Amino acid sequence: MSLFDLAPSLLRLLDPETAHRATVRALAAGIGPVDRSRPPPGLAQHLLGLDFPHPICLAAGFDKSAECWNALLHMGVGAVEVGTITPRPQAGNPRPRLFRLPGDAAVINRNGFNNDGLEAAAGRLTRHDRRTGIVGINVGANKDTADPVDDYDYGVRMLAPLADYLTINVSSPNTPGLRDLQGEGALGRLLDVVMEARGGACGPHGPPVLLKIAPDLADGQLETIVETAVRAGVSGLIISNTTIARPESLRSPARGEAGGLSGRPLFEPSTRILARARLLAGDRLVLVGVGGVENGETAYAKVRAGASLVQLYSALVYNGPGLFRRIRDDLVARMAADGYASIAEAVGVDAAVLANG
Repeated sequence: MSLFDLAPSLLRLLDPETAHRATVRALAAGIGPVDRSRPPPGLAQHLLGLDFPHPICLAAGFDKSAECWNALLHMGVGAVEVGTITPRPQAGNPRPRLFRLPGDAAVINRNGFNNDGLEAAAGRLTRHDRRTGIVGINVGANKDTADPVDDYDYGVRMLAPLADYLTINVSSPNTPGLRDLQGEGALGRLLDVVMEARGGACGPHGPPVLLKIAPDLADGQLETIVETAVRAGVSGLIISNTTIARPESLRSPARGEAGGLSGRPLFEPSTRILARARLLAGDRLVLVGVGGVENGETAYAKVRAGASLVQLYSALVYNGPGLFRRIRDDLVARMAADGYASIAEAVGVDAAVLANG
């Protein structure tokens, strides 16, 4: 057993945010595991104009300020998404703001987009050699901005030239009013501004734009989001961000903390929305499944629900960096058992069933 296999247990002796910062600093200093294995055949996909070696990717929230994406790429991930990055540095909400729920394999956070700001992140991202792997950039708005759309406009113009893909985050529950941007009129205006900003920064060949949405949607809202995204020229949806719901099944002492809940309890609701989005969007949007991915079984379920790519973060707290390779290899076994030669063949095969699950 290596030091990195023991790392999750050792880090859990620290409070969650201290453990996270220690991990980011170590990775930024070049201290971290390296996966030199080759992804099994059948997992590679050409999506969004990019070549993904396999579909298991790291979600935004881990490398908030683009400090350690290079080390993360060497851990064997399919892609790394940095951020959420706001135009100005932001301290976030008061601590404590990050809570483990070990009895539920879950996490609650109310971080509030704490990050070093666009200028610092952009300076680090200029060093990205795109031959080493895919780095997406998650863009958000400062808490105290007068018009959040202005922040997305500026963020996209500045960061688009550095991104393999861009994610527009309008779904964090920890920035007041942010989720209001998911409404039809507000979302249409925002996405029009974003696409114009990308064109202004990069011309007609800018990075693809994805929209990250919440799992807590009103009736009919998902249909509106899908059609608005397609109409604006968005390439995909990331489904989903954390939830403000608190299932009765939660038993960890921190279950009453305010903030967004992620991890195992988010798996079923986020997968149901993912499947519904697949039925609504068909092949018009690339879907990325997030929420409760912790092993090959849950990753494969996301794929069968409609996800071409899968992201995880909370499961790393409990399972360590070897999780990416374990899931990747398990996917191959599950595909073979079902008779699929490529992961693309399995995308969406259970959407109709899971949409009503």
